[in-house]
Amino acid sequence: MADLVEETKRLREEFYFKLNATSSSEDLRDLQIFYLGRKGALTGLLKTVGSLPPQERPEAGRAVNALREELEEAIKSRRDEILSLEEEELEEKQWVDVTLPGRGRPWGRFHPVIQVMHDVIEIFLGMGFSVALGPEVEDDFHNFEALNIPPHHPARDMQDTFYVDGGLLLRTHTSPVQVRSMLRYGAPLRVVCPGRVYRRDSDPTHSPMFHQLEGLLVDEGVSVADLKGCLEQFAKLVFGRPVKTRFRASYFPFTEPSMETDVECIVCSGKDPSCRVCKGTGWLEIAGEGMVHPNVLRAGNIDPERYNGFAWGIGLDRIAMLKYGLNDLRVLFTGDLAFLQGGWL
Repeated sequence: MADLVEETKRLREEFYFKLNATSSSEDLRDLQIFYLGRKGALTGLLKTVGSLPPQERPEAGRAVNALREELEEAIKSRRDEILSLEEEELEEKQWVDVTLPGRGRPWGRFHPVIQVMHDVIEIFLGMGFSVALGPEVEDDFHNFEALNIPPHHPARDMQDTFYVDGGLLLRTHTSPVQVRSMLRYGAPLRVVCPGRVYRRDSDPTHSPMFHQLEGLLVDEGVSVADLKGCLEQFAKLVFGRPVKTRFRASYFPFTEPSMETDVECIVCSGKDPSCRVCKGTGWLEIAGEGMVHPNVLRAGNIDPERYNGFAWGIGLDRIAMLKYGLNDLRVLFTGDLAFLQGGWL
């Protein structure tokens, strides 16, 4: 019994010496485990009570349990002190000067391609066009057959299409919206169809996902001159100044005759033979267009004997490249916040 009392006294003195030296919550937790844990010093002392004579065990057990309660209370008190000190230290490190003026959050802005999309839409709204939208996952009829591209047509290979289950596909152009608009509204008709399109293509001037805005005008007595005047006015307005344009003969299965529109390379103006954007030609294609093929009008339930029209497709990503002087289309889709927050202005 005497030995247990001496050991209890020794543990108590040792505990308080170490307790007074603790300066952090981690040190205090280690101290608690050392003395009060399942394998702690006080637990081991309590186990020795069983080796005492029966008449001495109750008194020894009460002494050890009393010490346990005392140590637990001391640890709790010290923990409150340490937590208070740690909170004060944290406040000193992370203090806030409430007298300073508030800091507002910066305003968001449109992605450059979306900004260009809105600009182009505004231009064509001013010419009397309406906006039409359609699904990005299309069926074969609207994406190909109604546009005079039957299953055997070689133009399907030019599209590099992403096919999905159920005979569906990711639209390769926004022309399906033109077909849907003809079927829904008939003629006369003026619509522009903006949106995302998808093709298997990737280089400095192409992206697997890109943005187009296609337009369709169907009426009586429409000519190629009307088409060229429309696109020349568009090029002037979208770049905010007169720019050189040229029209080249081309081929599209849904228009006849077909053309492509080029604008002068705003990056090098045709003076740099090593220019990555125009490849030294001085020109960059921005649109494909032509007079609507009679078969496409028929697919839209419009009489080609009475009505004709023109259609075009504009690459909005390329317009953004030219307008903001970029030399690589892919920078638009890398998620560079410094660029997207205004570095392109």
